[in-house]
Amino acid sequence: MKFSVDPWDPSYGSALDDVLDPTEVTVETDFEVASSKWEPIAVSDSDRNRASVVLFVDGVRRIDAQVWIEDDESNVAPGVCATYAAGVVRAGDKAEIVATSVRRGIFSASRSTRPITTKFPDVVYLPFAATESTPEALWIAIQNQMGEREVEMAEVARRDAPDDALVLLDGPVTNRTHVPRAVGIIKTHAAAYLPPDLHRLVGGLPEGARTPVFTIGGRGSRHSWYLRLPGGRDAPWAGVIRCECSADMDPADAVQLAEVVGATVPRYASEPHKDPRAPQNLYPVGGLERELRRRLGDPHLLYRALLVSAAHTA
Repeated sequence: MKFSVDPWDPSYGSALDDVLDPTEVTVETDFEVASSKWEPIAVSDSDRNRASVVLFVDGVRRIDAQVWIEDDESNVAPGVCATYAAGVVRAGDKAEIVATSVRRGIFSASRSTRPITTKFPDVVYLPFAATESTPEALWIAIQNQMGEREVEMAEVARRDAPDDALVLLDGPVTNRTHVPRAVGIIKTHAAAYLPPDLHRLVGGLPEGARTPVFTIGGRGSRHSWYLRLPGGRDAPWAGVIRCECSADMDPADAVQLAEVVGATVPRYASEPHKDPRAPQNLYPVGGLERELRRRLGDPHLLYRALLVSAAHTA
């Protein structure tokens, strides 16, 4: 395989910041209580309701270089070299990182994509296929691989945790519903799942209160609810997160899990003077992100290593 490195600075990122949830779904709002009786639910934060052990799972990714891949017939296709990592923080009597994994890949729709070795023996970019050559498709391919690493990390950490441990995933619970007591935490809101009258209720949630549990149908169906964390700024949806769990859960178990999340998660909410994404970016997640980014390696050294590797293929 012959490839070249695009001079565009990869620190400017990609055209797509995240993978958005679909908006064309069916929503059942009568799951916990009838829609006509919806009102904020105050969650008890007593120790009895809190999870004794919480596993925070998250991942980070970085594009190290944008490349062009040339096949034997001189056809070229775009691609990206990326480093991605996932890990778990276990919080109980203390908080500690208990599992991490760092991987590198070259992502492209070209069938000529091959592994890229560098002058660093432990730095190899393995090939992964993207569905298309668009920036969005390449970014989604990276996201999918990072998501697989997050699943692995959650499974590893879950094996050594007590049965009642709470597993908090950064992002949708999709593809991770098999992990016991796994809850996805969505910090930003790109879709309005509720009808207007119930949607307005979310903006009026008091701190520490949640909505009733509802069900999002369609592909990847799941139970969901909104929770307002303490410390949000003076804006209607400030400090609001959306939580989701497997739709296969029994209704009573899903509601009980929502109660545990409401009693447990607010204590980890971040503060604006320490995190610009406060309060939604939970403290253990922020610390895990910093450590994972450190483990990604020096981007300048990796970029130069890729330039040298590309020169050897010319």
